Amino acid sequence: MMGDMTVVISVLALIGLFWQVYLQRTHNEKSLKPLGQIDLEDRQGHIYVRVTNNGLGPMIIDRLIFQKDDKAYTSIEDCLELDSRSYTRISVNESVRKVILPTSFLTIFDASLAPQESEEALNRVRDQLNPITLKVEFHDIYDNKMAVERGFQWFSRHEIKEAM
Repeated sequence: MMGDMTVVISVLALIGLFWQVYLQRTHNEKSLKPLGQIDLEDRQGHIYVRVTNNGLGPMIIDRLIFQKDDKAYTSIEDCLELDSRSYTRISVNESVRKVILPTSFLTIFDASLAPQESEEALNRVRDQLNPITLKVEFHDIYDNKMAVERGFQWFSRHEIKEAM
């Protein structure tokens, strides 16, 4: 009788141990989850698109997908009719992956126009970015797949104000 009780207690302790390990792993996965966000900036001649990781774990970028006129592209350069020397950009593909650490960002597009450049030059960049939507596919260190998407229509807000 005493031997049976010892076996039952041992089995219950083992089940409790496995449950604790499961809970700890689940907690770790949630604690180290990246939170991707696409940030747009247009201030004083500086225009950029960034992917920011607001989570606590690394954000491993698998793919950037730019959509324009119902077509998908892997590079923002393919969506723009701007002089490629007038802006910086980054590419991500199967062979070149990027990792964004917590509270860090990856600049996808960046254009800084000199103060003497006209509002017309700024509007040209805004007009080029306006019809684009960016989808960022990424995963965490536990290989959980995630995605974040944002349209760039925000860049057209100046034109809407001027039209009123």
